[in-house]
Amino acid sequence: MAKLVFGMNLSLDGYVDLQASAPDAALFCHWTEHVRDLAGSVYGRRMYETMRYWDEDRPEWTKEQREFAAAWRHQPKWVASRSLKSVGPNATLVADGVEAVVRELKARLVGEIAVSGPELAQSLTDIGLIDEYRLYLHPIVLGRGMPFFAGPRPPLRLVADDRIGGDVIRLTYVPA
Repeated sequence: MAKLVFGMNLSLDGYVDLQASAPDAALFCHWTEHVRDLAGSVYGRRMYETMRYWDEDRPEWTKEQREFAAAWRHQPKWVASRSLKSVGPNATLVADGVEAVVRELKARLVGEIAVSGPELAQSLTDIGLIDEYRLYLHPIVLGRGMPFFAGPRPPLRLVADDRIGGDVIRLTYVPA
């Protein structure tokens, strides 16, 4: 049975902003390895549209960026969206029945399935499907934006903390 994990970069005040929390080399390497090891990912529409950046090669990319793109393209993806009409390569559109699809993926796959997008994560939290939360805290304060927890924070228990790269602390929680 697979484990459903919601993890993202966020500010000290709890907001998700991919540009403001750009990873250093060590954290970028960490994310590449993480993506390589996943059984798959379940995306909300906004996060999927942001990550589609990695679908097309860009001449200015570094070797590390090309490695991340290859890992991202290789993993199976499920995209929860009622507004998208199609999705890219190695992705499946899930317009309805997200809960049933995620339950089936957890039962069928082995390893970790990443949840990408705070709103999708909140809906999966509300029905008790998230097994682990990984908060990658960056030393920035944004004061506004999309919160990591898009609704009430569930009761959590800290199970691990570690430094990744120069300035990022990863806090790992499970439902209490």
